[in-house]
Amino acid sequence: MSPEGQAGPYAAAILRRVAHDPREKTPAHSVQAELLRSTELDRPRALVEGDLDRARELHAEDFQLVTPSGQELSKDQYLRRVASGDLNYLAWDAGPIAVRLYTASMAAVIRYRSELEIVDNGNHVPRRPYWHTDVYEQRDGRWQVIWSHATRIT
Repeated sequence: MSPEGQAGPYAAAILRRVAHDPREKTPAHSVQAELLRSTELDRPRALVEGDLDRARELHAEDFQLVTPSGQELSKDQYLRRVASGDLNYLAWDAGPIAVRLYTASMAAVIRYRSELEIVDNGNHVPRRPYWHTDVYEQRDGRWQVIWSHATRIT
């Protein structure tokens, strides 16, 4: 990021913090639910801004992504594409994040809608709505995403 706090050439998004989804089962005031929301908002921010050190911290070593086209990517494959510019997030605006927390196993499932704008292998994909479902586990005292699935809303 530039000294003025503006996003660099590959990071043109403003992520907004949002209220919880009223349909969720976890109480809105749950400390862990709020921490998960904050972590999930930090993850796309790191990807949009190209902060790969932060992105590596937030994605578990065994992370797997299923893209809207059905492609499966490991953590290394995914972050390598972001680092090379083959996958360039221009915007990732998240809506309300629903959290299902499973305290016995320290796992959680989150779901939310977003609007994404990307450049994928040189092809501009204009801003469109998507659903996201992500699975988090608490490892070494911090939440990390282990699975992520995005579906385009038509």
